Amino acid sequence: MKQRTIAKSTEIVGIGLHKGVPVKMRLEPLDSDMGIVFYRIDAGVTIPLKRENVVDTKMATVIGKDGVVVSTIEHLLSAVYAYGIDNLRVVIDNDEVPVLDGSSAGYCMLIEEAGIKELDKSKKAIKIKKQVEVTTPEGKRVTLKPSDRIVYDFEITFDHPAIGKQNFHFDYSIAEYKENISRARTFGFLHEVQYLRSIGLAQGGSMENAIVLDQSKVLNPEGLRFDDEFVRHKILDAIGDMALLEYTLVGEYDAVAGSHHLNHLLTKKLYEDESNYEIIDLEEATSEAVVFEMAYSRVEN
Repeated sequence: MKQRTIAKSTEIVGIGLHKGVPVKMRLEPLDSDMGIVFYRIDAGVTIPLKRENVVDTKMATVIGKDGVVVSTIEHLLSAVYAYGIDNLRVVIDNDEVPVLDGSSAGYCMLIEEAGIKELDKSKKAIKIKKQVEVTTPEGKRVTLKPSDRIVYDFEITFDHPAIGKQNFHFDYSIAEYKENISRARTFGFLHEVQYLRSIGLAQGGSMENAIVLDQSKVLNPEGLRFDDEFVRHKILDAIGDMALLEYTLVGEYDAVAGSHHLNHLLTKKLYEDESNYEIIDLEEATSEAVVFEMAYSRVEN
């Protein structure tokens, strides 16, 4: 089990969800042990993907350094993390990652187009040793639990006829991610979109890159891609947020009404106590390596 990067550079142009301005983004290979870094080419600032560089989690996950930020990184990171990419340079000419169609399917296509390259050094993962949990008085909860597998469980409840209560259980593999998670789009309510636009956000949001709901129904003419597309997208977001662990997760993520903010608090809390986790070398940890080999085996170039 070796570390991974992409085989060649690839780029895409899109718009940012909140500012609605064109963004050019290029993904470039990096060598072993270099991690995932964002480079704002217009500002000349490099921002490594690290917990301490998270500067905002209200509407999206935002990282920053020296007053320069990159926003809405979770959909891109979800695909990067799901495909097992350990080292990558993201070169971007504005402060927001392109939203594409509101899912991560376009980023999966971009990674597959670039190809995946194995590097010379062994891959490492973070194995959960003790349960760690973050809760709120309102009953929201995000949890990491020990497991020999890679599992994501999510539950949401919305007082809306098109959503209601939804649960989804995701046993990780690249193939299952691509088919059942990556295509799930972000969603928002019409009254919220109107408010966000009034304060200068969601300027690029439309029914081409989000599911939009009024008080009773989905407004998108094409409808939903899955009956439970909403909770599947929450898992997509959670996978992207777990990329802030800096290592691929071995364990179970479980959430009730989780959010970017709670996910960030969870990654911070995990690292507060070294007994909560173990960094494992997958060339030495045979049983965990088998989990990854199986997860990776069905989607390769």
